[in-house]
Amino acid sequence: MKKILIAAIAVTMPTTIMAQSAIEAYNLSQNDLRGTARFMSMAGAFGALGGDLSTLNQNPAGIGIYRSSEIGATVDFNFMSSNTYNGAKTNNTHVYCPSVGYIGAFNLRNETMPFFQWGISYSRQASFDRTVRGNINDLGTSLSNFIAYSSNGYDPNELGQSDDFNPYTRTNCEWLSILAYNGYAINPIGNTSEYQGLFAEGYTVGDASYDIRQRGKIDEYSINFGGNVIDVVYWGLGLGINDIYLAEETYYDETLYDADVANVTESGTEIIPGDAYNSLGYNSRITGSGFNIKLGLIVKPINELRIGVAVHTPTWYHISHSRRGDLYYEYYDIGAKDAFNWGTAEVNNGEGSYFDWKLRSPWKFMVSAATVLGGRFIASADYEINAMNDMRVSDHKGFEDALVTNDIKNYFKTQHNVRVGLEYRITPSFSVRCGYGNVFSAVKDGVNEGDVDVYTNGRFLDNTNPAYTFTNNTRYLTCGLGYRYKKFYVDAAYVNKYRTMTYHPFSSFGDVYGPWGNYSISENNLVVSLGYKF
Repeated sequence: MKKILIAAIAVTMPTTIMAQSAIEAYNLSQNDLRGTARFMSMAGAFGALGGDLSTLNQNPAGIGIYRSSEIGATVDFNFMSSNTYNGAKTNNTHVYCPSVGYIGAFNLRNETMPFFQWGISYSRQASFDRTVRGNINDLGTSLSNFIAYSSNGYDPNELGQSDDFNPYTRTNCEWLSILAYNGYAINPIGNTSEYQGLFAEGYTVGDASYDIRQRGKIDEYSINFGGNVIDVVYWGLGLGINDIYLAEETYYDETLYDADVANVTESGTEIIPGDAYNSLGYNSRITGSGFNIKLGLIVKPINELRIGVAVHTPTWYHISHSRRGDLYYEYYDIGAKDAFNWGTAEVNNGEGSYFDWKLRSPWKFMVSAATVLGGRFIASADYEINAMNDMRVSDHKGFEDALVTNDIKNYFKTQHNVRVGLEYRITPSFSVRCGYGNVFSAVKDGVNEGDVDVYTNGRFLDNTNPAYTFTNNTRYLTCGLGYRYKKFYVDAAYVNKYRTMTYHPFSSFGDVYGPWGNYSISENNLVVSLGYKF
């Protein structure tokens, strides 16, 4: 098994404390299918069509299609269900306003450039709202063994300084190692700086459960300008101002039988066979803002054909981040009824860490084609590239972290997305629509399977969460209706979003594969848009 031995490197890293990771960059660079009901009912395949408020966030050249002004708003009813492979199920319901916008079209009465347009919009680009609960049966190792492996070389005296621990002045030990040491999840081997976990290979058996609760979103406020040249070439330029909020609360519990537990007595500490229960809790809050620039063109060589191209620069974010963790533990002698060691280990008396960092999200490139036949039938397709392996993170002063850059290249690849949409106008007032979209995984082969050690802590001394989740392919099935009455319109859409995800409570380490749990999330959206053209 060829592995990238990241955890072993952690002990020898310099004392510079960085707070961000490739996993956090990945989590904050995800977008959903969000927008107006017409846009969503055609799976967002509007890169070559334009003429919709949502194109301000996609291909800004779509604003050049307008010959009249428009104002509109959208309501989205979201019904989410998560299912784990062993049958655990969680349901959530949310109501969003994913799109509000205005576009003004001005007739310049010029043959070369007949119209000039400008627009402003608010759009929900992504929602992080989810609750997932699941189990992992028949553990082959333990979180404590993972921490012990990455803690080798730390002085036990430093690991014991949990009450007033300050990573900038007191020690270079990880918070996760300090929690595990003070919670007896890892224990020194004799008088050395080597550690052992609770899981004894060949003897210990156990199960785990996890609980993930997230709330958050990425919103974008767009200002766009556009026009057309002799009704053949349509252009657009947009500025996006993005706002991020992500609050996370996670718990990972292990129950181990016939484990190597520490019995602390007045005469010292001895390792005895026993049963163990550990619960690692983690709380995180991320806020941030950023900006990007979008450029787009739509070319109409003939009335029946439109070709679109759009480029999105990365979004440059400044992020503020706070997080904290604790470890609750109970240990039993085999056959005993009462715990002989129990309590909660905390760092800094439970105070969290606070820091700022910067993220450069992936750049995007989109090419599209659409046909409009007889003013009644539309077929459209988009192909999009997201350069997920080109993300970058840096400290609050803007100095890039080369180690995280290397992690990004090791974990992620270019993401390819496709969208197709159809619309048929049954009468001048009534239309039907459908669409399909697929967002392919950005995770490299082998990373999800545990062949690559994934770095979420180690050099990031104040990180107490070794867990990470990777999204596999995401599929969209959409349909909708549209009705026009004079200058008013109402559109409705149904969107089914299905994605599979893999939860890893901790990475593989050494020659040991870390456990994982697979689950799926299905979302059903009912979307309604109202608008007025004038």
